Amino acid sequence: MEIQLAASWAPILKEEMEKEYFKKLKTFIEEAYKTTVCYPPKEQLFAAFDHCTFEDLKVVIIGQDPYHGKGQANGLCFSVNTGRAMPPSLLNIFKELHSDMGLMIPGDGNLERWAKQGVLLLNATLSVAEGSPGSHQKKGWETFTDHVIKTISEEKKGVVFLLWGGYAKKKGKKIDREAHLVLESGHPSPLSANRGYWFDNRHFSTCNSYLENNEIDW
Repeated sequence: MEIQLAASWAPILKEEMEKEYFKKLKTFIEEAYKTTVCYPPKEQLFAAFDHCTFEDLKVVIIGQDPYHGKGQANGLCFSVNTGRAMPPSLLNIFKELHSDMGLMIPGDGNLERWAKQGVLLLNATLSVAEGSPGSHQKKGWETFTDHVIKTISEEKKGVVFLLWGGYAKKKGKKIDREAHLVLESGHPSPLSANRGYWFDNRHFSTCNSYLENNEIDW
């Protein structure tokens, strides 16, 4: 599988992508996409990097798996393709935005508009088989995305990391909290949100206050 990583990320991640584990991952992904229906489409596997340059990166949101339903995943965590129904977690994100900043809940769940402003919407695992959540875990993606997070922590300053839920918190354990702002809460899924672990976290306004004149237009 030939990987065309965005120009701003390619030199930063080149060495990591030449490691043996990543070569095995590429082989696995190539075979998986040939033999089963997988998401997102192969050309969108690295969409998080395509839409958010390393230079412009201001915020990192960490997800777990891509959506595994037909036509949902577009390579950005929590985001769905235009025209698709909004999953419950994404709807709860917009509900918190409404509560926190007074923004109206949009009819479109495509978060490319965030990514293009410098929000890296990074799933821990960048692919999944249709109808089979977690099916591409422990194949190498997590090692790669750990390296991405570590690189951002070491090479950038003043990035806001939004860690929602236990998995994201664990993924972000090695972030330098002296150099960056790390905001943690429960996951926006109904299971967590309805227990009081998500709503009123005010992450979006806190993020923008930290970024001062470089805010995200959520």
